[in-house]
Amino acid sequence: MREDIQNLIPKDSNAKIVGNLAIYEVQKENIVSICKELYYNQKFQLKTVTAIDNEDGSFKIMYVFGIPEKNIFLIPYIELRDSLDFPSLANEIHEITNYERKIRTFFGLSPIGHIDQRPVILHENWPKNQLPLLKSYKWNRRPDQANGNYEFAQVQGEGIYEIPVGPVHAGIIEPGHFRFSVAGEEIVLLEAKLGYVHKGSEKLFEVLPLDKKIQLSEKISGDSAFSHSLAFIQSLESLGNIKVPKKAKWLRVIFGELERLANHFGDLGFIMFDTGFSFGGSNGTRLREMIMQWNEKLTGSRFLRGVNTIGGVTKDISPTDIDKLRLDLSKIKEDFSQVLAIANGSASLQNRLEKTGTLDRAIAKDHGVVGVAGRAVGIKVDARFDHPYAAYEEIKFQIAEEKEGDVNARFKVRVKEVFSSISILSQALEKITEKGEIQSKNNISFDKDCFAIGITEGWRGDIVYFVATDSKGNITRVDVRDPSFLNWTVLGYAGKGNIVPDFPLINKSFNLSYSGNDL
Repeated sequence: MREDIQNLIPKDSNAKIVGNLAIYEVQKENIVSICKELYYNQKFQLKTVTAIDNEDGSFKIMYVFGIPEKNIFLIPYIELRDSLDFPSLANEIHEITNYERKIRTFFGLSPIGHIDQRPVILHENWPKNQLPLLKSYKWNRRPDQANGNYEFAQVQGEGIYEIPVGPVHAGIIEPGHFRFSVAGEEIVLLEAKLGYVHKGSEKLFEVLPLDKKIQLSEKISGDSAFSHSLAFIQSLESLGNIKVPKKAKWLRVIFGELERLANHFGDLGFIMFDTGFSFGGSNGTRLREMIMQWNEKLTGSRFLRGVNTIGGVTKDISPTDIDKLRLDLSKIKEDFSQVLAIANGSASLQNRLEKTGTLDRAIAKDHGVVGVAGRAVGIKVDARFDHPYAAYEEIKFQIAEEKEGDVNARFKVRVKEVFSSISILSQALEKITEKGEIQSKNNISFDKDCFAIGITEGWRGDIVYFVATDSKGNITRVDVRDPSFLNWTVLGYAGKGNIVPDFPLINKSFNLSYSGNDL
């Protein structure tokens, strides 16, 4: 057993060590105290909580904790054999709230003491007794029609009225319903109801052939196709003990940062558009298009689909394109700096951004907020640094950080990440000139009765895949945690106290994925 892992787990546990994972069973009555110890005293990062329907009819509930900078994951779990009940941790660790709701909705397991018994993702027209992630539930079964009611939270008092917005919107965004309770123009409560683009992705992962599974991972959240597929593939490489060539690791860094750049440029532009600052908005979309064209030139896909494969990547970059990209990035950096100088000189733009949509750090911490929204309140969580993958161990970069937690802070974090990504790309392009293979040649087979974690830092925040195999080495469970699953829970807090016309700007400053949440 690795000594660095052995020192972190209970001495009497019969832990199974798989690579950088330590998986160990604990008694159901002890899970609350054990998770509190890891979360509050050890200050480990909670990465996901998920359930597994075992072959023998029992269930496991897995609590995945990441240890920053050591790239180690501890996974205490409980096994439910004679009961479908398990102790809720939501009152002790708030960010577990929606994980437990999801387990209840999709597996029918009951978190005892949970304050919110409403289903999550599945709507009221889905029958409660049909549980889609049970192995007995067929992937192509059409559910019976149900007619339940979803109870929005309500605010009582004179002068309070409600504004329903969505789920269909005037723009091209995905569907989501927002219920505003307002007093005059001020928002006193905002609740988002999602799930309208639920696709049954986790069920499909159980039944699709391997190549289709990889394609499915690219479609969890379309603007994060590369980061999602990389997280999934890294878990498969762990299960198959597959080594990735050095050059492929550098290429993964390059493609990942190009995806980040394109999306940050787009977001910066759209934030400025929503303030009426059309100059900044137009230039943000123009800069995004320049990166998207490079994506297509290098890979044939503007969204970097079909690039990741088990054991490496499918696309190389020629020496000529390396030189051209390096030169173009230098021009883009100067171009962006000029746009930014003009934007920073606009008093009206700053007036709209500052003190709008402020998220309190304590609330963000309680909800496990990650990515741009977390770093905008000083939560320095970044998988590239905390759990380095690809070639990030050899990259020098600073984690972007702000403190104020408003739209302006989220704007400035994105600005810092643009410059950071350009620096990372410059470092990677220097290394990629080395010759080498871009794929390892392996016969792919996965360890039996095993688990793996794949993690990447998508442009919204860290993406986590938990993958399990059965007694034959087949993939039997894929749990996906997009950063939006966590960050959607705080949008209402950021909206409170603002006026309704500011909500599009606040919403855009988070720019969360409906599809990544709804799965």
